[in-house]
Amino acid sequence: MPKTVIVGVSGGIAAYKSAYLVSALTKRGYDVHVIMTQNALEFVSALTFETISGNAAITDTFMKRENHDVLHVSLAKKADMVIVAPATANVLGKVASGIADDMLTTTLLASKCPVVFAPAMNTAMYEDAVTQSNITKLNELGYHVMDTGIGMLACRDEGAGRMKEPDEIIAFADSVFESLYDMHGINVLISAGPTREAIDPVRYLSNNSSGKMGYSLAQAAVSRGANVTLVSGPVSLDAPEKAQMINVVSAQSMEQAMTHHAKNADIIISCAAVADYTPANVSDTKIKKNDDMSLRLIRTKDILKILGEAKTENQILVGFAAETNDFDKYAKAKLESKNLDIIALNDVSRPGEGFGADTNNIKLFFKDNSEADLGVDSKEILAKSIINSIFEYRLKTTR
Repeated sequence: MPKTVIVGVSGGIAAYKSAYLVSALTKRGYDVHVIMTQNALEFVSALTFETISGNAAITDTFMKRENHDVLHVSLAKKADMVIVAPATANVLGKVASGIADDMLTTTLLASKCPVVFAPAMNTAMYEDAVTQSNITKLNELGYHVMDTGIGMLACRDEGAGRMKEPDEIIAFADSVFESLYDMHGINVLISAGPTREAIDPVRYLSNNSSGKMGYSLAQAAVSRGANVTLVSGPVSLDAPEKAQMINVVSAQSMEQAMTHHAKNADIIISCAAVADYTPANVSDTKIKKNDDMSLRLIRTKDILKILGEAKTENQILVGFAAETNDFDKYAKAKLESKNLDIIALNDVSRPGEGFGADTNNIKLFFKDNSEADLGVDSKEILAKSIINSIFEYRLKTTR
């Protein structure tokens, strides 16, 4: 299950069961935030949910905030899952029609995480063609609508429309989460971008890496539920949502960050373009122009080799090889010499691909001698294919 859960409570008598749902989720260690509609307040108080969850219950789109975050957007970004229980016919109809006129519906439309609805209403309302059409539409849109229970309702009618019990809702949410996030609980460490090796206070040695490939890999892994740590050199990219960011500058600082975090990683992907050389001496002051200036360089530490030597039995180590010729030969040699499980050959010989571009040309080589040519595509699409290949290889080879 996710770390942060929003529980939406709408105006139905089953709202009293939502208190148990929030309590059960909180006891499991989740950070639970409750959003209540105005009608829900007629059945259960906000104080009840605040006491159980330890967080303020949100009841108004325009509640005052200590910071200037747009509340429905910031909550939607933070959430790993939203559970609406009870979900009335009114709420189901609004969301199916794209209506956002209160805090709950605006948050639902802003959310990119899985949303589970636990319907609760009178039997006639539940079986009405409009309600059933809305449920069908919501499922087609990618929402997850539970069936209802059958039994005696608050209105004394007997039939469908009872909200499922809290334990059943949690079990359903668990199954949804696990089916969508097959990498949940897997720790992934990724390096990205270039390094900068200082010459003096205003100059440095670097390369043309934009960091796009590494950041795309991080986003692809996050999207499948992995716990991602991204060690990044200086780039002009937005951090992937829900990834732990570690910003570094030099090859030395990247080596320190990668080796430190590698200890807890299940998958390590070394995608950064680390400088092979760094100035032997760094001037404390700006070096003045000199027609005959020379710069003595020394080798930086081979981060990938260090990671390969320290790799544990069940870790998957992935490297990148940016080559301009003899592609397969160099990639296979690096796969063996660095003790890698997978190497991604990046053909940077053709204009418009590789460093700084939006596309790459990737071929994967595996330790078991298999290969996968992913071809030319956008870095976002290739990243998804690479993450999928790594995950499948891990399933096949780890115990």
